[in-house]
Amino acid sequence: MNCSALLSLLLMLVQLWPCFLSTQKRSSQNTDQSFTAVRRVKRGWVWEPLFATEEQTSMVPLYVGQLKSDLDKQDGNLKYILTGEGAGSTFIIDENNGKIYVTQKLDREYKSFYTLRAQAINRSTQLPVEPESEFIIKVRDINDHEPQFLDGPYEATVPEMSPEGTSVTQVTATDGDDPSYGNSARLLYSLIQGQPYFSVEPKTGVIRMASQMDRETEDQYLVIIQAKDMVGQAGAFSATATVTINLSDINDNPPKFQQQLYYMNVSEEAPVGTTVGKVFAEDSDIGENAAMNYFIEGDSSDVFDIITNNETQEGIILLKKRVDYESKRRYSIQAKVVNRYIDYRFLKEGPFEDKTTVKINVENADEPPVFTLENYVMEIAEGATSGSLVGVVTARDPDDDDCPVRYSIVQGMHLKRLFSINEHNGTIITTKPLDREIASWHNITVTATETRNPEKISEANVYIQVLDINDHAPEFPKYYETFVCENAVSGQLIQSISAVDQDDSAEGHHFYFSLAQEATNNSHFTVKDNKDNTAGIFTAKSGFRRQEQFSFYLPILILDNGTPPLTSTNTLTITVCDCDTEVNTFYCRYGAFIYAMGLSTEALVAVLACILILLVFFLAIVAIRQQRKKSPFSEKMEEFRENIVRYDDEGGGEEDTEAFDISALRTRTVMRTHKPRKKVTTEIHSLYRQSLQVGPDSAIFRQFISEKLEEANADPSAPPYDSLQTYAFEGTGSLAGSLSSLGSNVSDVDQSYDYLTDWGPHFKQLAGMYASQGSVGD
Repeated sequence: MNCSALLSLLLMLVQLWPCFLSTQKRSSQNTDQSFTAVRRVKRGWVWEPLFATEEQTSMVPLYVGQLKSDLDKQDGNLKYILTGEGAGSTFIIDENNGKIYVTQKLDREYKSFYTLRAQAINRSTQLPVEPESEFIIKVRDINDHEPQFLDGPYEATVPEMSPEGTSVTQVTATDGDDPSYGNSARLLYSLIQGQPYFSVEPKTGVIRMASQMDRETEDQYLVIIQAKDMVGQAGAFSATATVTINLSDINDNPPKFQQQLYYMNVSEEAPVGTTVGKVFAEDSDIGENAAMNYFIEGDSSDVFDIITNNETQEGIILLKKRVDYESKRRYSIQAKVVNRYIDYRFLKEGPFEDKTTVKINVENADEPPVFTLENYVMEIAEGATSGSLVGVVTARDPDDDDCPVRYSIVQGMHLKRLFSINEHNGTIITTKPLDREIASWHNITVTATETRNPEKISEANVYIQVLDINDHAPEFPKYYETFVCENAVSGQLIQSISAVDQDDSAEGHHFYFSLAQEATNNSHFTVKDNKDNTAGIFTAKSGFRRQEQFSFYLPILILDNGTPPLTSTNTLTITVCDCDTEVNTFYCRYGAFIYAMGLSTEALVAVLACILILLVFFLAIVAIRQQRKKSPFSEKMEEFRENIVRYDDEGGGEEDTEAFDISALRTRTVMRTHKPRKKVTTEIHSLYRQSLQVGPDSAIFRQFISEKLEEANADPSAPPYDSLQTYAFEGTGSLAGSLSSLGSNVSDVDQSYDYLTDWGPHFKQLAGMYASQGSVGD
């Protein structure tokens, strides 16, 4: 028993030893290699590559291949076991001989191979005699898928007139079959529709031009491409795709005028810029290839112009200069059109331009008169007598009938007063002498009107320049305020002077200064001409005394360089100032003023002091009078103000009973406001006396309020807004009792006011006033 167990253990070790060595050397084995059996190192397995064809159906399992161990003695002692993908369901194995069968239909496009594991064990010992090893069953493809164009439909664009062989586009089809096995996925492309204009490469699907095509003949083609698998053999599947090929435009056509001769008309009255007519050239191209420019050739380009309408590609002929029927009645111009963008590849086929002739007739019109000049410039000397000739304007009727014209001035009234024009010959004369110093230029507008058609009027500008004559003598530009100190020395400069002249001098003004003849011999001052239109005033002696002579009047002669030269005598006033060597202008002006008034400084100070005293006295009197005008009740004003209650709340009208509570103003007995004493009727006396005995809700009280309400509504001086008038009573029951005299038989004379003295100091003034009235009454 022990010997048999020992023998079994030794046999097991012998069987497992090759597996142990194979396991150690399998670390470098790649189990992910596709479609090949797992590589073994020194193993006992023997099999060929295994394949199973897809899409096979059978009632019985189909044989795939056989697994075999070299340890198999064909004695049935080994058992084969299959595990892995699809083992037992898709694939089964005969455990006695290792034959593998497929039991289900396979789809290579779903799964292209299966990875399985095989093991051989001893039936007696249930121990493996072969190590577990991986192998792959590859699914063999059959042609069961059609080609597909996944990117269709296709559209491509190619320039027209492209040379033969130009690539247009490429189409590509896909096939779900195995491209590595057989010809199931090998596609061939062919052209079903599109000959003879296009061709397709069979293997790549590239579509090429087969001939040159003109877009103007046909601009779009429909091409049908077929893709066929199995290299076109029998039983192949196919698919088609449509390719839309558009021909893009190139500039291969020149523009062409629709007419070789155009006739147009233009009125001689048409202003510059008027549209004379339009010409049009056709171009079979489109877009920018059809863009064109128009030109005018010849001498007529200075009279007419042509521009291009970029939207319609028309040539618009415009009037560049006014035309005259009487001068030229017909024009013949050459218009040329040229493509804006030229493709130089096609220049050999001819120039991309065209020409046409345009005949333009000038239509006669009744034109207004035409002046010989648009602007006239005339001159006249200032001071010219009235009626002096200024110049002549001339206008004529350009029409053949040469209608007479009439001239007039159409400017402001002041110009009409200065100039007049002969309506028959256009002679302009002055109506009064002109002064250049007032206005050196005069601008007038002269009109010429046809006598037979007054609506035909034309205008011309006349610019009249008034020429200057030397009619103004030079003079001082300003009043010179000149002072000289009493201790001035001889030859001292005290003033610099200049001159101005209103006249205009072509050579520039030159003034000459000198003393007047009457002051040459006995003058205390001299004049030095600086030869630059200025002069200096110098003292001719030393020392001046203001007490002897306060001011000097120096006549200065000024001569200009006009033709004829004019002179003027200007007087310079020199004031003697009480100063040392430098003049203080303010002090000297002050001294001159005092001297002119004939007052000394002390006298002036005394006058100012008296004025100040009188001013203070006047202000004191005014203050005293203002104090006397104050109210005798000023001391009590604050007390009176303290008793005034003002309500700024606005009521809501007659129905507003919630604005404020008036019950606080009422006592148990109805009171009535005090009114100034006046004569009242017996009815009012009786009404009041009755009210003293009743409450506020009695009929008498309501009647009294109604009467007062009507009185207030009829009062024209009442304010135009809602107001609340309360008619209450003092009467019986009030704290003060009745203050009214209506209920008393005692007259005002018999009334005693002695009780006012007992009311305190606040009523002292009032008690005094009534006490004085009582004494007067007595």
